[in-house]
Amino acid sequence: MKMQQKRLLIRIKKFFIELIQIVCGTAIMAIGTSFFLLPNKLSSGGFSGVSTILYYLFDFPLGTSMFLLNIPLFIFSFFRNGRKFFLKSIIGTFSLSFFIDLFEQFNQLTQDQLLACIYGGITIGIGTAIILKADASTGGSDLLAQIIRRFKPEYRAGNLIVLMDTIIVGMNVIAFKQIEIALYSAIAIYIMGKVIDIFLEGMYFTKMIYIVSEKYKEIAKEIGDKVERGTTGLYAKGMYTNEEKMLLLCVVGRGEVASIRKIVKETDKKAFLIISNAREVFGKGFKS
Repeated sequence: MKMQQKRLLIRIKKFFIELIQIVCGTAIMAIGTSFFLLPNKLSSGGFSGVSTILYYLFDFPLGTSMFLLNIPLFIFSFFRNGRKFFLKSIIGTFSLSFFIDLFEQFNQLTQDQLLACIYGGITIGIGTAIILKADASTGGSDLLAQIIRRFKPEYRAGNLIVLMDTIIVGMNVIAFKQIEIALYSAIAIYIMGKVIDIFLEGMYFTKMIYIVSEKYKEIAKEIGDKVERGTTGLYAKGMYTNEEKMLLLCVVGRGEVASIRKIVKETDKKAFLIISNAREVFGKGFKS
């Protein structure tokens, strides 16, 4: 019985932490929308893009129209994603609408559209990522992305959001008849998508190095002694020469790449070296 109560308390604590994340995320998104994008007629896509059109054509409150447009999506989400996700998303959408209408009363921070799209994209991307990490949504394109990822988890959230938002930005161009709006909005959407992916998938880039050399033992020893990184030997075969080779695999931080390149070059000038990015690495010497 005590174990069940403990688990219940853990779930309740987690839920309230997620609610705090949602409120903070929506406030950050509203800052990007109300202080940067909306005053400059720029769009971050989603239902905020549609609502921007309604705002300038009919003077309809942006936050309120966003909430109303999301109602059909929330009904679908209730049956597909469950009550918990539905409740958190309702709170997220209501909070975003509230903060946007609140911040809309203040003066814009810049009239420079380039600065607006850069800082608007960054702030909205950060806010959206915080909300997605809480397994919630503010409706519009990020809710659609969440629904799609329920069926296709291999699709990246940032890419899905950018695709849908690009379509909506096209609608803004038709409404305002200004191609510059699309160009600047595209920058904002691209930045927003990249920021979302960084926050969701990690910004801790490491390097993965493959080394093919007859002097693999010497190279592995030098890397261990001088860089203090381990290497893994993989048996490989050159399909053109039909020769069996030893392939060294080494994962290092970006600042250690130059040292390893120097070691390889000094040990074997004929060595074959491949350096690629590794998004995230877990284990000894890296993230735990």
